[in-house]
Amino acid sequence: MVDRKTILLDLYARLFKALGPRHWWPGDSGFEIAVGAILTQNTAWRNVTKAITNLKARNLLLPRALYDVPVQDLAVVIKPAGYYNIKARRLKHFADFLFQESDGDLDRLLAEDIDTLREKLLSVNGIGPETADSILLYAGNKPTFVVDAYTRRILFRHNLTPEEGPYDELQSFFMDYLEPDPKMFNEYHALLVHIGHTYCLRKKPRCGECPAEGWNEE
Repeated sequence: MVDRKTILLDLYARLFKALGPRHWWPGDSGFEIAVGAILTQNTAWRNVTKAITNLKARNLLLPRALYDVPVQDLAVVIKPAGYYNIKARRLKHFADFLFQESDGDLDRLLAEDIDTLREKLLSVNGIGPETADSILLYAGNKPTFVVDAYTRRILFRHNLTPEEGPYDELQSFFMDYLEPDPKMFNEYHALLVHIGHTYCLRKKPRCGECPAEGWNEE
């Protein structure tokens, strides 16, 4: 029987060969990536891009500016991202947290050890495991694997995990068997996102065209 590490490495190699590097997460700074991770909750990335463009146009994509802007004004700016009143409050919670912990210095905050930092991020109103891990991995270059709806669906379709399993269990599916390499975790998750978005998480999945089709049946 093929062991889980071999299965995961084979899937990674197959996807990388088919798709190449994804250059994800897009952002000019760690702070922009963190803001994007909050904005992308329950919305498509194209909508997040519009909101981030608005923030940049108003010079609000800076820790102090985000901290100072009234929440109602922020909500108007990020409206393209959807759920804008909720997300404005979440961004303000994050900005408050950042100044409380490190006087607005994200790099200083991200220098903390991963376990301590993850616990702190999860204490922020509006930041759950997926958002926290996205910030840790993509903004902080920390070795944690991000689990999202795409990852869940792909593993489920290939009979590897239950679709509705707890976040930590699905994360352990990768982290217990792969080396803690942030570069690989970054690329692996980005590849899964592309596969999920393009082929899998659709009303009618395009399994026959997917690079992962039949990989764990060989």
